[in-house]
Amino acid sequence: MRIFTLLLLLLVLLIGAVAQQVPGNSDLPPSGTNPLPVFSDGKVTLPAGTQIPLHLKQGISTKSVKVGDAVYAETTFPITGNDRVIIPAGTYVQGRITEVRRPGRVKGKAEVLMHFTSLVFPSGYTTMLPGAVENVPGSENQHMKGEEGTIEQNSSKGKDVAQVAQTAATGAVIGGLASGGTGKGVGIGGAAGAATGLAIALLTRGNDILLPEGTSVQMVLQRSLTLDEARLRR
Repeated sequence: MRIFTLLLLLLVLLIGAVAQQVPGNSDLPPSGTNPLPVFSDGKVTLPAGTQIPLHLKQGISTKSVKVGDAVYAETTFPITGNDRVIIPAGTYVQGRITEVRRPGRVKGKAEVLMHFTSLVFPSGYTTMLPGAVENVPGSENQHMKGEEGTIEQNSSKGKDVAQVAQTAATGAVIGGLASGGTGKGVGIGGAAGAATGLAIALLTRGNDILLPEGTSVQMVLQRSLTLDEARLRR
């Protein structure tokens, strides 16, 4: 019974950890209007901080992706200024995976960091791009970490708590039936079940990041981007 009590205490602590680690709305960047582009001498400059909505043209998973792998995306809404389209919807965006971290078995959540490096306009005009991930509004299971554009998988501790609780309950039922319904049998069965669930949780790797093809990604310019207006219209 003392073992069972200790395992129940462990469940309470795990539930508390889940409540502290589940990301809330405060983790999301504030929404706002893009800074105004600057037109001068046939050039247009998009200031740093300009946000550009994309969707992925291929899936990304921390199970298989490697540092250096290409990332392909496409703009989903035009960026405009002075009643002119600067970056039309359907503009191709290319990038690279710069960091990957798989989830651990005891601690450590999956992470992936990517940077966008070039724009390919429908006209064929291609330019270098200083872009990073600002947000992943198309994903329910990931959130942003830090200021470098790292995507992090949400905590799986809630699933671990459920696993321990489920196996504890199953063990308690089996122990009770085996002992004719005595409290001692229920306690022993519950303790054994909780120990089994805890072992499974500790030996199982956490969830990988999975961003399917078509996932919405908000890109932000890390530095200003200057474009040739004449080449945009070709």
